[in-house]
Amino acid sequence: MTTECTRFENALVIRGGAIGDFILTLPVFQTLRQAAPRANIEVLGYPRIASLAVSSGLAQRAVSIESRGLEAFFVAGAELPDVWSRYFKQFDLIVSFLFDPHATFSKNVESVSGARYVSGCYRPADGVKRHASDQLLDPLAALGFEVTEHEPRLSVDAPDTNPGCDSPLLAVHPGSGSERKNWPIEAWGELLGRLLRANRSLGLAIFGGEADGERIDRLSSALPPERVTVSFEQPLKEVAMHLALCAFYIGHDSGISHLAAAVGCRGIVLWGPTDPDTWRPRSRRFDIITAGPDLRDLTVDDVHDACVRGWGRI
Repeated sequence: MTTECTRFENALVIRGGAIGDFILTLPVFQTLRQAAPRANIEVLGYPRIASLAVSSGLAQRAVSIESRGLEAFFVAGAELPDVWSRYFKQFDLIVSFLFDPHATFSKNVESVSGARYVSGCYRPADGVKRHASDQLLDPLAALGFEVTEHEPRLSVDAPDTNPGCDSPLLAVHPGSGSERKNWPIEAWGELLGRLLRANRSLGLAIFGGEADGERIDRLSSALPPERVTVSFEQPLKEVAMHLALCAFYIGHDSGISHLAAAVGCRGIVLWGPTDPDTWRPRSRRFDIITAGPDLRDLTVDDVHDACVRGWGRI
């Protein structure tokens, strides 16, 4: 139901953070798009990540939060650039998830824009038994928007063929942004070797980013090259497209795991020290497996059995 508080024609969502942070904010875009299918929705964030919302039709444009001149809005009493003042003035709704403890940014934006400006949490709270995606939806719920989408979803145009392997294709991301969230690489090698031996038609796609180079090199070098492809530091739109082709996914608590869940993969995440009630991938097709905060306590048999239960093709 559309009300005066939920009516808009031009909306801006301000969201920085890493890949996982942005993916968990997708239900905000989904709710806005559902409320106003023809509205203009833009993102102020990191274009490499925010472009995911654009490519899936949830937003029209992504603008860099690191753009020149925008820094003035973070300074109290600063002279605000005309180009940015005009930019903010075009919106009638602004939803911000910036870290803005003294409300300096919001006050400066409100001084040049007539938009309704609402702020959400920069980082969702742990230990409150509410998923991060629900906490990020709070500003829209407070305005009266009807919230029906809680799972992040991305529509992707998958390529005609998979990235070099015959079906079925198993996707793996053996890294993360923190070593504490990583299962030992020796365990990964033993698991994947076992899976490849058990299913001779299985292809393996290994994904990784800047922090994962050494782990990926060690892992891929120990596996049969004719059955393995590596997607390293690829544009996120391409990563999403290739993940959408995969039959199953195994990863850590990472942005790539959230991306795999958002494009509809089935999979498992090897979970370590963070709060799963808050941060686990929000998907009914994903499970987590844990042996406690130290991933070294998770055995290869544990993970293998979880793959068999979750996939059934091994």
